[in-house]
Amino acid sequence: MDKNSTNYVLFFVVTMTVIVAFALTSIRQATKATADQNEDIFNKRAVLAAVNDYLGMGENVGANDLTDEQVLEIFNEKVEQTTLNTQGQEVDGIMAEDIDMAKEKKKDESERVLPLFKYAYEGQEFYILSVRGNGLWDEIWGNIALKSDISTIAGASFDHKGETPGLGAEIKDNPTFSDNFKDKEIFRDGEFVSVKVRKGGAQDPTYEVDGISGATVTADGVDKMLRSGIALYLPYLNKIKGSGMESMLQE
Repeated sequence: MDKNSTNYVLFFVVTMTVIVAFALTSIRQATKATADQNEDIFNKRAVLAAVNDYLGMGENVGANDLTDEQVLEIFNEKVEQTTLNTQGQEVDGIMAEDIDMAKEKKKDESERVLPLFKYAYEGQEFYILSVRGNGLWDEIWGNIALKSDISTIAGASFDHKGETPGLGAEIKDNPTFSDNFKDKEIFRDGEFVSVKVRKGGAQDPTYEVDGISGATVTADGVDKMLRSGIALYLPYLNKIKGSGMESMLQE
């Protein structure tokens, strides 16, 4: 075949394309197990980051400081997983850690399933909720840990797909932002009010946190994400709150 002919050039291009595609597919399949394991640990680390203050690993040691083995050990020993529907009922056959919140977000609310993680530490029980929303450029998400009173936030962790470094990306990169949510309340006189992310600074120390300077859209996205995301858990949370009140009355 004439190497200068069009047919030869086409043959060469198609052949190289097939070879490269095959090589990339082979590499992907060979590394898939490792990639899946790394993603699993990454997600579990993010859940544990919501209860950084209660990991029992020493002062100033958070989830991001743990080894992969420690993350798995703590998660397996101290975390109970439950899958819920938006009616507050438990769903069998689906592990909470396997729920893809990005896919669930695209479904009608009535058809979604929600991951719930219960974390136990020194006689205390924390309820960790997963939420997802939209920032300035792409999706944002987070985990919110509630204390056993089902109203007080024990901690929070946030992440994003493409927010601006130094601005919207501060929801993840600046620990002060997530720390601001500690001890905030999501119920006022029994009514769900969420936590307000306020531009210009929090005015109510119980129900508001400071926004991010120069990142109004991302901060508003976090605000909406918390309100709508936690609201999906309300049927379950109200049920737990009711059960707790009944137990107190019986005592």
